[in-house]
Amino acid sequence: MKPGLLTLLIFFPLLLSFPILFISEKKANFIRYYSLIISIITFVLSLFLLFKFDRGVADYQFVEKIQWISQINSSYYLGIDGISLLLILLTTFLFPLSLLISFEPIKIRVKTYYFLMLILEGALIGVFSSLDLILFYVFWEFILIPMYFIIGIWGGEERIYATVKFFIYTMVGSILLLVGIIWLGFVTTPYLGYYTMELPRLTDVAWLLPTKKQIILFVLFTLGFLIKVPLFPFHTWLPDAHVQAPTAGSVILAALLLKMGTYGLIRFSIPLFTLAFLEFTPYIAVLSVIGIIYGALLSIVQKDMKKLVAYSSVSHLGFIVLGLFAYNVEAIQGSIIQMINHGLSTGALFMIVGMLYERRHTKEISEYGGIMKVMPVFAVVFMIVALSSIGLPGLNGFVGEFLILVGSFYSSNLGTPVYAIISALAVILAAVYLLWLYQRVMTGPITKEQNKNLKDLNKFEYFSIIPILIFIVWIGVYPKTFLSISEKSVQKVLVNYEKAKERLEMEKQQKP
Repeated sequence: MKPGLLTLLIFFPLLLSFPILFISEKKANFIRYYSLIISIITFVLSLFLLFKFDRGVADYQFVEKIQWISQINSSYYLGIDGISLLLILLTTFLFPLSLLISFEPIKIRVKTYYFLMLILEGALIGVFSSLDLILFYVFWEFILIPMYFIIGIWGGEERIYATVKFFIYTMVGSILLLVGIIWLGFVTTPYLGYYTMELPRLTDVAWLLPTKKQIILFVLFTLGFLIKVPLFPFHTWLPDAHVQAPTAGSVILAALLLKMGTYGLIRFSIPLFTLAFLEFTPYIAVLSVIGIIYGALLSIVQKDMKKLVAYSSVSHLGFIVLGLFAYNVEAIQGSIIQMINHGLSTGALFMIVGMLYERRHTKEISEYGGIMKVMPVFAVVFMIVALSSIGLPGLNGFVGEFLILVGSFYSSNLGTPVYAIISALAVILAAVYLLWLYQRVMTGPITKEQNKNLKDLNKFEYFSIIPILIFIVWIGVYPKTFLSISEKSVQKVLVNYEKAKERLEMEKQQKP
């Protein structure tokens, strides 16, 4: 089969990153614009997926399959549904903006930086489009390399500590995931008659596995994904990585790398091991709620702006995981749209912190105050993004949080509205930490002499943030544009629920 559009999207930025290595470091501006053009073209190519995507079909589309490792029946197997399409579009949309916001801050090893960023983009698209578990794992692991160097070379003063911590946590999760993938192939062989790594084939039979085997596999897969999310108590690597990463690194980490974990849950853990998923729902739901409240409370007490936004991610990702485990159309749709919303709003918040840092070279909240007097356009942008992250009706954050809370409230899988009621408190806490942050940074008198001559947004910052604001409003006003893309795919995820529930009840009744 000839390579198609998905292969083009993966390898276009990957392969065209290599010419950068042969360009002189002195031609930094050429490197910047070359990389930006490559990422813009990748975004345009991804729009063909959107235009050709059939929203009325639940099956995988744009499928490409080429024999790869015949001994284990593993293929170069690509395909997307509505869930992966939204995440691919988010990836190709944010990378040009992240490259643009890097134009002025990144002044050393410019060609290495843009080379790694383009590689990272191609690998992320590979993660969201792989239908073979070995291929998925290759892209999953490959992403570690560029992100490791992006934080380690261009990060803050404690970047080495943050990078090592990020690498160790992620590697532990990856090892668990690899063991689960290999063992899944073995335990499904009797049902299929052959060993395979193809996700559609495994999905057909994995839910038939004995409950004990499903539980072990679910733990291996899900721990790997929850560390990447990261869900409480696996979150401790995240604030360090965010604080030390350069601005674009924080944007990509929050908006896309964390979504690899939530994507893994909905693509692998839930549909493959539905029996174990039902058994573990109460425990994961409790951890989600703890993470939601814990992350919000820690955000309130932070003195560093970037660390505040990082802990807010722990809270928001807890919402997403809770919606997935509520396991109904409303909650899962809310989780998927919230993945996109978090990518936009939190990505924009990290951009905003980065803009201030480039002007003052400090992230301490106490170093600011009254900034809106000298940066009025920035003040408006900051307010819109903060309100979207809080979940103001009419902006994107409201749609996702509302659907998650509604779906969780009457979820038969969660079995109680208590999770939703407690989680709703985080909306109030989000208003506290973000509006208080805005008040301390933007309002009041200018107390620091260095703040009196700060310049408002420059052209690179305008072009980086305005597209995000457009989608923040678009999703908030007319979410159907995006919800309709994933609707059929979500319904397909729910197919095995009733059968698995009946089987679980029968097994419990048969126990002496």
